[in-house]
Amino acid sequence: MSPEVHLKRTILESKQISRIIRRMAVEILEREGSGKDLMLVGIRTRGVPLAEALAAEILKIEEVEVPVGVLDITLYRDDLSTIAPQPVVKETHFPTTLSDRCLVLCDDVLYTGRTIRAAMDAVIDFGRPRVIRLAVLIDRGHRELPIHADIVGKTLQTQANEVVDVHFTETDGESKVLLLEKSGG
Repeated sequence: MSPEVHLKRTILESKQISRIIRRMAVEILEREGSGKDLMLVGIRTRGVPLAEALAAEILKIEEVEVPVGVLDITLYRDDLSTIAPQPVVKETHFPTTLSDRCLVLCDDVLYTGRTIRAAMDAVIDFGRPRVIRLAVLIDRGHRELPIHADIVGKTLQTQANEVVDVHFTETDGESKVLLLEKSGG
């Protein structure tokens, strides 16, 4: 029997997410300067709208268009055999070379660190950035690998039986962050 999942509470609403993304964009610019050698790379699925939103904010702030890449890490996962018998691999796309760039990996939730490890392995197969940073909307703790985010939207203490569910308008029709709880199973 699979576990049931129910809503525990809403963590962030759309306006709060917008404010957090604006702050994260400012933090990225403070760390990296004008954004001239910057590239934002969204990890599929919900890292992509985060990267796009950050790029839009940087454009508003600095009037600099930051290239946005899309990274599919499916074949780099250490749990590949458990996710599906024939996993679907989607496109990875970088608008320009990765060499000598400050690459900011973007993801919705940082949990065990395994997704980010897989993402770094994938990036290195495509080129050698000058530096790789990590921006996440939610850091929920429970690391299994020595991975940390450089730019964090919100830190949230969670239990192992909880799930952080991020929704973006582009992927889900509305922007919000929910805390769900698994029970049973």
